[in-house]
Amino acid sequence: MLYFSRWKSIAIWLVVLLAVVVAAPNLIPRSTLDALPDWMPKRQMTLGLDLQGGSHILLQVDRDLMIADRLETARDDIREALREARVGYTGLTGSDRTVQVRIRDAEQVEAAKTALESLTEPVSATLFGAGSVSELAMEEPEPGLLRFTLTEEGINYRLSTAISQSVEVVNRRVNELGTTEPIIQQQGNDRILVQVPGLEDPQRLKDILGQTARLTFQMVDQSMPAQEAIEGRPPAGSTVMYSTDDPPVPYIIENRVIVSGENLIDAQTGFDQRTNEPVVSFRFDNQGATRFGQATQQNVGRLFAIILDDQVISAPQIREPILGGSGQISGNFTVQTANDLAVLLRAGALPVDLNIIEERTVGPSLGQDSIEAGTISALIGAALVLIAMFVIYGKLGLIANIALVANLAMLIAVLTALGATLTLPGIAGIVLTIGMAVDSNVIIFERVREEVAKGRSLVQSLDAGFQRALSTVVDANVTTMIVAGILFYVGTGPVRGFAVTLGIGLITTVFTAYTLTRWMIAMWWLKRSRPTTLPAGLVHYMPLQPSFTFMKIRNIMFVVSIALSLAVVGLFFVKNFNYGIDFQGGSLIEVQAKEGSADPADVRTRLVDLNLGEVQVQAFGDSELMIRLQAQEGDNAEQSAMQLVQNTLENDYEFRRIEVVGPTVSSELATTGVIGILLSMVGMLIYIWLRFEWQFGVGAIVSTAHDIVLIVGVFLLFGLEMNLSAIAAILTVVGYSINDTIVIYDRIRESLRKYKKMPLDELIDLSLNQTFSRTILTGLTTLLALLALYFFGGEVIASFVFPILLGLFIGTYSSLFVAGPMLIIFKLRPDMFGVEEEKAKTGTQTPAEA
Repeated sequence: MLYFSRWKSIAIWLVVLLAVVVAAPNLIPRSTLDALPDWMPKRQMTLGLDLQGGSHILLQVDRDLMIADRLETARDDIREALREARVGYTGLTGSDRTVQVRIRDAEQVEAAKTALESLTEPVSATLFGAGSVSELAMEEPEPGLLRFTLTEEGINYRLSTAISQSVEVVNRRVNELGTTEPIIQQQGNDRILVQVPGLEDPQRLKDILGQTARLTFQMVDQSMPAQEAIEGRPPAGSTVMYSTDDPPVPYIIENRVIVSGENLIDAQTGFDQRTNEPVVSFRFDNQGATRFGQATQQNVGRLFAIILDDQVISAPQIREPILGGSGQISGNFTVQTANDLAVLLRAGALPVDLNIIEERTVGPSLGQDSIEAGTISALIGAALVLIAMFVIYGKLGLIANIALVANLAMLIAVLTALGATLTLPGIAGIVLTIGMAVDSNVIIFERVREEVAKGRSLVQSLDAGFQRALSTVVDANVTTMIVAGILFYVGTGPVRGFAVTLGIGLITTVFTAYTLTRWMIAMWWLKRSRPTTLPAGLVHYMPLQPSFTFMKIRNIMFVVSIALSLAVVGLFFVKNFNYGIDFQGGSLIEVQAKEGSADPADVRTRLVDLNLGEVQVQAFGDSELMIRLQAQEGDNAEQSAMQLVQNTLENDYEFRRIEVVGPTVSSELATTGVIGILLSMVGMLIYIWLRFEWQFGVGAIVSTAHDIVLIVGVFLLFGLEMNLSAIAAILTVVGYSINDTIVIYDRIRESLRKYKKMPLDELIDLSLNQTFSRTILTGLTTLLALLALYFFGGEVIASFVFPILLGLFIGTYSSLFVAGPMLIIFKLRPDMFGVEEEKAKTGTQTPAEA
């Protein structure tokens, strides 16, 4: 067990060295890395937007508008086809997903069907050509009435095509902004995720993404004044549109499109030589140049309109034919708005309208504060853990520290290599990994102490300690891995980031505990120092096996647990959750006064006047405010409300963080969070049932449910915000508690095999006392890491860590006074209950007691 071949030793240290090399760039400033040779590793771990600032925007296709547009196109196609075929018709109408038309002459019905046959032709073959997709299905419910219905397959095909094209357009637009390493990817069937780290102007990104950018060149109808058309009816074939001026100017625009943005091949920002104002120069392809030249040649003296998304940018007069295929767009542009228009035109129009249903923006100043606070707190936490391990275990603690550093290096290296994003909940995953890594070493070292106490030699004790601890460590880590896997599968955003970090950390923990730690003990400490006793450390002053009688007070502890759980249930009826916008929708804005102190009363008054519903303003610190708006109704209503708030406060306050979540996303996040926790519990139950016995599985679930109820009570009692980060905090507590419970259960299972006649309550007491020092030491080191995050991690991290701190004590309590006693309630050893009853009647001793 303690022997390593040369090749195995080389392989172990090559893995560690590779991890250090890959993780090292994360400790070096970006400017220094850029100056290094290209062959050296330079990739750094991607930080989440909550740590470095930037924008997270989730766009969704407007499905209803897409269907309406498709119906309008189908109606136009039917009209044009019947006119070309000279078929008389009437009643061409569309509603819901159908368009119908009545053929006047019964003898022309077949001709009409032939003319409209192309509308029902397949538009796409399915996989391997087995079948096809038709967008429209034709039927004749009564003679002469032709009805065309949009098929579900056709809608899905159109949606799939539109989302793929939209991803390309959005990608081009974002890249035109010159941002670094943006993430643009499809989510689900109808959504696009856009993440741009380090963005200094989030509003500009939203403006760029929020426009469809359909550009058209159309003639202005000057047959009547625009005001008359507004008050009455515009001429046939024309529509009233308004300009982008303030106040907007109305124009009567002919519906016929001369040239569209599809014919543009380039658009650049420039300056008008006469007025020196910013303009956008454009250039058409051959087809567009020909059509534009013909139109301007035939309409000299008339006005033509340049229209973007049904708004008139400008309407200049055609003084002479424009035959070169190029021109310029002038208007009330600034340099930035002209550049943004050029970006939109170069990237092309979106095939469908996209609505912003979720936005999370962190300003660069807040992001930098989070990075600095997170770095300082992590270093302090790691230093405290390393010092504690060395003081407690001496040289063995030093070996454990080296393994812990290597563990963190491997975790960071894997995250860096995979391009995973480290978020605030991801930090919780790292903290839990530190706790479990320390726990693995503590389990091993305590086993070694037990073997030494039995009189075995040090080498034999070390060998037996590693062997006996193996199943405990594997069971604890596999159980937690099941939780991480389920959360990754059903979770989104922060929950998934927590799962990734925790899952990778579990793998690296097992590797370092059972290869690196064992190698350093066997090949470095034993081989070089040849010790005969365990090294000095404070652990020797702790009793190896205290004699606490936990089970004697189990009924009292049950009453306490039931009372606390009922108190939490009672809180549900008297106090509402402080739901974050993740779960109820709405907007959350963090602002900082540009000068002096913040005035919450003034801000509240100014925002109430905007008629946005309930407004909450909370001050923290001297110059910072947290503003919450209730969910708004309607497409992009949240964005409109946010724009009003920014216009109202931007002169006096800096916007440090913005979160906007629509009702659709909030309900999905709440549902997936709850489902993730429930499925995790089911997964744990199944594994523990198979690995142990069913009583262990039920006991672990009851213990976990107890922890969840109490930690939820913490959120209720202290009014902490219940959001996605809160779910990650609850999961951290659950992971720690389950790890603790499995260690104790593993020792109880071992004791059951060894002491077959010992009463169950005494056996559980024995097992709890045998693992008590490990419970205290693991809790102490994890507590040190959490305290560092709480006191030095900044307000955002502190609010996240606070429930985990309390949950640490809750998890330890449930492992001692809930998980163990549940085995007695469910009669883990039914044969012993008869013995106990007989003993109570006769007053005799059991063989084990004798």
